[in-house]
Amino acid sequence: MEPFAVLNSKATPIDRVNVDTDQIVPKQFLKLVSRAGFGKYLFYDWRFDKDGNPRQDFVLNDPKYAGRQILLTRDNFGSGSSREHAAWALLDYGFRAVIAPSFADIFYQNCFKNGVLPVRLAPEEVDYLFKNDVEIEVDLARQSVCAGDRVMRFEVDDFRKILLLEGLDSIGLTLQLEADIARYERERQSFSPSA
Repeated sequence: MEPFAVLNSKATPIDRVNVDTDQIVPKQFLKLVSRAGFGKYLFYDWRFDKDGNPRQDFVLNDPKYAGRQILLTRDNFGSGSSREHAAWALLDYGFRAVIAPSFADIFYQNCFKNGVLPVRLAPEEVDYLFKNDVEIEVDLARQSVCAGDRVMRFEVDDFRKILLLEGLDSIGLTLQLEADIARYERERQSFSPSA
């Protein structure tokens, strides 16, 4: 997982509440066997018509927003089913942070596990970002979002913060203990009855 320290980008705005995981990545695309490749299905039913043609009125199809790494949205983002694919799709598309007033709990956890920083800001701070299409700096170590003349603070659990700063997912965290695990296995064999 790529470490997350400071992210500088403008935001891609999706001004909707209660965006559920089936809207983030529809169920018909959950057949992939790896995390890669989900970005092309992000918000698929909103991005494309029934024939697969891009909808001109959807924000991700507007060249103005190409390459932006911050998604800006409203309350209860990531509700619905607990599919981890939603976080995979956001990351694979290129989003490293999602800013909203609130997130569904499981989605919030899945973001951290996959290298996406979910940032909870007060509704009036999110309103400010929607009204001002400015460069945003998200600083995880300082737990701050700087935009225009504002500095906004967000909370994050210390353990999750360290994992993101160091770029560690569950496997990476376990691999840090590889020498201890190997030693335990060697010592355990000496106590096991031989076959």
